[in-house]
Formats: sequence, C-alpha cells, structure tokens
Amino acid sequence: MQRTSFGDMACSIARTLDVIGEPWSPLILRNVYVGITRFDQIQENLGISRKVLAERLKWLVGNGVLERREYSARPPRHEYVLTPKGLELCDLLLVMVRWGDRWTAGEAGPPVLYRHHACGEISHVELHCAVCDRPMHAGDIDVLPGPGTPTDDGGAGPTASGVDA
Repeated sequence: MQRTSFGDMACSIARTLDVIGEPWSPLILRNVYVGITRFDQIQENLGISRKVLAERLKWLVGNGVLERREYSARPPRHEYVLTPKGLELCDLLLVMVRWGDRWTAGEAGPPVLYRHHACGEISHVELHCAVCDRPMHAGDIDVLPGPGTPTDDGGAGPTASGVDA
C-alpha cells in the first residue's frame, strides 16, 4: 500500500506530516533525543523491524531531521544525531507529551518527567504568543490566509477555500 504524499500540499500541517507523520518517526526522534542513537539500540528499544527502521532512518536523514555520524571506523559503525531541524521537531513532541500526559496517562500518571534547565523545576510546555507572551491555544486564534496560500489561478495569495488548517 503506497503512502499518500502530503509534501506538495499548501498546508504546513500536511508538510510536517509528510516528514514525520508515519507513526514510527516521532518515536525514533524521541529515542535519539533521549540518547538512544545507534541502530541496534533503537531497534531493540522500539521492537521495530530492522527493515522499517532502516527505511525510516533513511527518510529522516534525507529530510534533514537526523544526521548519520560515524563513531567507529573499524568496523564502520554509525549513530544518529538530531540536526537543528530535528531538535526543533522535538518541541512539537513536547506539545504531544503534554496532551498525552493530560488525556492518556491514566491513574499511573506520566511515564516521564521533564526538568527545565533554566529554573531546575519539573514542568511541561505551554504555548505562548511570540508577540505578547500570553497563553495561546486553538480557541484563542483566528486562522487567516497567508502569503503561501494558493490562488485559484495557481499563484500565491488567499482564496475562499485555501487556508492552512
């Protein structure tokens, strides 16, 4: 079954899903983020097939999210590290963690805690407006056409139906 490609859609959510929308990808990123960086370690930790892992790693490297680095020349061995693009994707994962901790953790509570380097406290992410620094949630915004919205004639500009939602 061929996967639908979202990369050409005029939607930032679709384009992001094109890079990390396959369910294994965020889990691979999580592992690399916490220091599980070698193929065999990732494979064992996730229980993912070697073939699928190799495909996902190749995809993430090809999209500039991970970098493959040699850590041993004899025999040649590689590990995977986050690029700046990949580290920024981990910010998205922290938002997912916040939602999962609130809505899916159950009575056991969150499986992992996060200590903020700046204050040293256990905390979670909160969304804030980059301009006024006030909390920013889905119910607090209007979605407007942006400069990358396609027009009916194929050019850039707003249309009646073309907003990134």
